[in-house]
Amino acid sequence: MAPRGVAGGEEQASVGVVANPHVLIKTSKGSITVELFPSRAPKTVGNFLQYVDDKFYDDTIFHRIIEGKIVQGGGFTPELAEKPQRPPIDIESDNGLHNTRGTIAMARGWHKDSAQAQFYVNVGDSPGFDRTVSRSGYTVFGRVVEGMKVADRIARVQTSRRGRFEDIPILPVFVDSIRRVQPPDGEP
Repeated sequence: MAPRGVAGGEEQASVGVVANPHVLIKTSKGSITVELFPSRAPKTVGNFLQYVDDKFYDDTIFHRIIEGKIVQGGGFTPELAEKPQRPPIDIESDNGLHNTRGTIAMARGWHKDSAQAQFYVNVGDSPGFDRTVSRSGYTVFGRVVEGMKVADRIARVQTSRRGRFEDIPILPVFVDSIRRVQPPDGEP
């Protein structure tokens, strides 16, 4: 079922049009396949895929886990060292997509145009992360098409506070790699 803001078939390619890119996120808890929406968030998808192609995410961790809400990773090593990142990108949260269960979005700092490499998977609906008249929100740029049970498994690990990190897993959850993959059979 498509998440709110991603109508069934809306992001499906027409005959003769290239399918949306897919990536495989291999974690220490299993694999998650994500479909990306470049027509809705071109800068964000381009930025994310550049990090994927550079193998930036290899051997990073999920460093923020809020059960029932999000699993966030993509910026820190297991030793909690922040990896050097490219300059921030402009926010694209006005793309009509919502932070609903199963979507993937870019994390950012306080400034709306501060997203770099970190991403999160919504394991629950997070309407507080959506763009409104009074807040910038966070850019949703894809959805999980396979492996949501893995994201749920990650969301249930025990967390604690360590230094400046809140909601960090007591035992690390690794992002082993993220790679582009072919869309599943049956998708255009």
